Parts: sequence; C-alpha cells; structure tokens
Amino acid sequence: MNQEKNLKVWKLALLGFGNAGQAFAKMLLEHEEEIASNYSAKVIVTAIATGSRGNLVCSSGAAGANATDAAGIDLRRALADVESPAGKFTDETVLTSMTTMEIVEQADYDILVEMTPLNIRTGQPAIDHICGAFRRGKHAVTANKGPIAWAYRSLRDMAKEVGVRFYYETTVMDGTPVFNLAEHTLRLAKVTEVSGILNSTTNFILEELAAGAEYEDIMRRGREMGFIEADPAMDIEGYDAAAKITALLNVLMDADMTPDQVDRKGIEDITADDIQEAASRGKVIKLLCRGWRDADGTVHASVQPTEVDRSDMLASIDSTTSIVSITTDLMKKLSVVEHQPEIEQTAYGIFGDVLRVICE
Repeated sequence: MNQEKNLKVWKLALLGFGNAGQAFAKMLLEHEEEIASNYSAKVIVTAIATGSRGNLVCSSGAAGANATDAAGIDLRRALADVESPAGKFTDETVLTSMTTMEIVEQADYDILVEMTPLNIRTGQPAIDHICGAFRRGKHAVTANKGPIAWAYRSLRDMAKEVGVRFYYETTVMDGTPVFNLAEHTLRLAKVTEVSGILNSTTNFILEELAAGAEYEDIMRRGREMGFIEADPAMDIEGYDAAAKITALLNVLMDADMTPDQVDRKGIEDITADDIQEAASRGKVIKLLCRGWRDADGTVHASVQPTEVDRSDMLASIDSTTSIVSITTDLMKKLSVVEHQPEIEQTAYGIFGDVLRVICE
C-alpha cells in the first residue's frame, strides 16, 4: 500500500480497442507490478473510444470534474465485454455519449494512444486526434501509420513546440525497433537509402502462388489466419506498402513526403505464370519498397513487384515475415527482420512507446 502511494500515476486514453488495443490492455495488466517496480509508475486507462463497441470515460475524467478515479477503467471487464457474444461495453459507470474527438479534447489523460483504423488516403482523423492531444499538452503514441505518412513533419514540430513526447514505433513493422535503432544507435549517421519487404499480405500471396496454390484458396486461408482483410485491395495494390515506405523516409530521411508521391505498383497483375517464368531463371518475385536520396537532396520512393535472385537474402523472406534495410554513410547497410509477427508484437510496440514516455 505504501509503495502504491509513491507511484506516479500515468493516465491513458485509448482510441481504438481492436485486436492490438486488447492485446496492449492485457500487456498492461500482466506487467503492472514490473512497471511499478522498475519505473515507480502506475498506468491506468481513463478513456477508451471505439467504432462499434461504445465509448468509455471515467466519470471523473471529463474536464472540470473531480480528480480521476485512481483505478481508472476496469480493463478486465472491458476485455470480457468485447470477448462476449454481444461485443459491447456494459459498464454503465463509465459508458459515455462523448465522441472520439470530444474524448481527445475533454477527457483526463496524460498519453493519447492512437489505434484507430488507417485512412490510407488522408491519414485522418488520426492526425486531428494527435493534434488535439498536443494542443492540450498531452503526449501521443500512435500505431496508426497515417499520421506519419501524411503529416509527420508538422506533428513532430508541434510536439517539440509544446514540449511533449511523440512516438510511433508500431507504425511500420509492428514492435520491431526500427525507429529506435536509427535514433539511438546510428548517431550522426546519415541515412541515404531505405528498402525492404514491408507488406506481409502480398509476400504471403506471392509465396503461395509460387507453391502452386489457387488464388481463392490463398485468400481464404489468409483471412482465416487473420491477416488478409475482407477487402485486400489496400495491400494487393501497394497502398499499405507505399504508406510504410513513406513513413520510414519521413522519419529516417526527413523526406516530408506523402504516399501519393510514391511510384506505386502492386501485385494485382502478377500471375502464377509470371512467377513460374521468373523461377525458370532462378528468380522470385517480391513486392519491394525503396526510398533513396538524389545528389540534389531530393528523396524518391517506389513500390514495385521485382524479380530477385534466389541467392539474395530478400528471397528468403517468407510468409508474413518482413524486412527493412537501412543504408547510411557511416554504418553502411544493415537489415532488420521481423519473423512472422503476431498481434503481441504490435501490442509490444505500443507498450514500449508508452514506457518511453514514462521513463523520459
């Protein structure tokens, strides 16, 4: 009891409570004691906004109300609710009619955790959510790549101006520490190129086609495994990969690009015959992302189906595995591989960013 009185309480507002949000909530519960012992902190959730399950805000969490309940929202009950047949929140003490933006602007929190669905075309409303938090002097963590792909520089500068933390490790390769790697271990190294295989759906489809599977069977199995969407066009046509390479270039090379500036071509026109013909020449087809800087400083980016030699490391990136390679002037080229991630990796990326805020 005495130890808990000495803990600093950090309040989170979760925008989104899908698979990643639920896995993150479980991680918070499972590691509550370690957070307390290692960081002298207690993390509570004071607001949850969802698209279909309802919204929750601690009764004392609205602006102008009394001090926030030290226990926050009952995460165990919230998790049980969404896992029930109805899938709706039931705790009348915290159910609210507040909209997501009203939660951003009025709820009592220290860190906004942005996990709403991606809008590949504009990055909204996630950008507005983060700006709303910054205007109130709140920190932000995003798992949504849209803000990093569409408005990174302005959000970064706004966070610096108001003196808050802004982290986004989960946006490209789940919890893989790509941005942390560059920031903390590549000091003074100038990034000159970024490349990789960043979309697991297309990688899986191409590999299965190469193995002789029928397209419809591939899509069915991918949906059953949970990583192919009902409408997979965003992946197949290269939009997701374009957003990811844009996010990487914006952070690592200060490109100030948007996804519509990427020379993009997906795998929608790749056939089993194309794959077999490439195989006859000792090659495999991969959807490769690449960004580079010209001599005049201009950054360019492409997403293209590309033939690579079977001896190339990229050819070994199988199933839902991803890879990103970073080339610098001082450290030359290094690569990071994420092997067949599950939702826990995404949750850990969010968890790690929240811990960064708490620690710093």
